[in-house]
Amino acid sequence: MIIRLYDSTPLHRDNFIKLVQQGFYDSLLFHRVIQNFMIQGGDPTSKNADSTAMLGAGEADGDRIPAEFRNNYIHKKGVIAAARDDNPEKASSNCQFYIVQGQKYNDTAMNMMECNVRQNNPGFTYTKEQRKLYETIGGTPFLDQNYTVFGEVIKGLDVIDKIAAVQCNANDRPLQDVRMKIKMLN
Repeated sequence: MIIRLYDSTPLHRDNFIKLVQQGFYDSLLFHRVIQNFMIQGGDPTSKNADSTAMLGAGEADGDRIPAEFRNNYIHKKGVIAAARDDNPEKASSNCQFYIVQGQKYNDTAMNMMECNVRQNNPGFTYTKEQRKLYETIGGTPFLDQNYTVFGEVIKGLDVIDKIAAVQCNANDRPLQDVRMKIKMLN
């Protein structure tokens, strides 16, 4: 996959670039995979984890990243977004991320999703183009304005589908390790 990071989410962009340049992500697992939802990775404890280990709580050195919500960034298929715990500021993990696979939504479902998003972001409205994206390529609109979207896959969307299709255990961990190798392109 080739991912383009957004300049308008500089805290997340710069943190991700720093970790990539340090080789932080090399050999980490996509440790949580849910078909028609997302693939998640970036937990440093996954690098040498036993197949029975519970994953998802690991962090890099440093603090959480403050939320950078943007109304124009939605959870359409292929976006990369920061994972987070239930902290009230909705600050992001400093290393864990997910890539959206999602599913398609019709207009009726989008009306309900929009009402839910407005609970956290009064006045939020999906544009005609955003609704069309959810209808045609899909995504996870119920995450909008709750998790920071900071980039998107621009080549290799099919890889998301291949990873999302692997067999997983009851904790959504793939039965066979799916390791990542991330590098910068100029």
